[in-house]
Amino acid sequence: QVQLVESGGGLVQAGGSLRLSCAASGSIFSINDMGWYRQAPGKQRELVAGITSGGSTNYADSVKGRFTISRDNAKNTVYLQMNSLKPEDTAVYYCNADILWGTSRVYENDYWGQGTQVTVSS
Repeated sequence: QVQLVESGGGLVQAGGSLRLSCAASGSIFSINDMGWYRQAPGKQRELVAGITSGGSTNYADSVKGRFTISRDNAKNTVYLQMNSLKPEDTAVYYCNADILWGTSRVYENDYWGQGTQVTVSS
């Protein structure tokens, strides 16, 4: 089986920074696209940033220039560096990964982390 474990959320003042991490573990063969999503109370989950296995990135317009997504393929880990945080960035942040896993056979599944709360105070 495969598991995604997130860390790095917390409470920060507006203008501050946080770095989220998400590590995948288990019988992993390889990881394709990885990404960060967020869901604020009463709102739908939205894509914040994504990164391909080759390192190509994309961002929501609302975070461009402030957030940076990166990954360490050797550690099966994706990061989200969040700078110049705003109160509207407050949400539960989830990592997501398209993972090929298995031992005798290879399977492909989409996995989600448990979520980490980010709260930005004004």
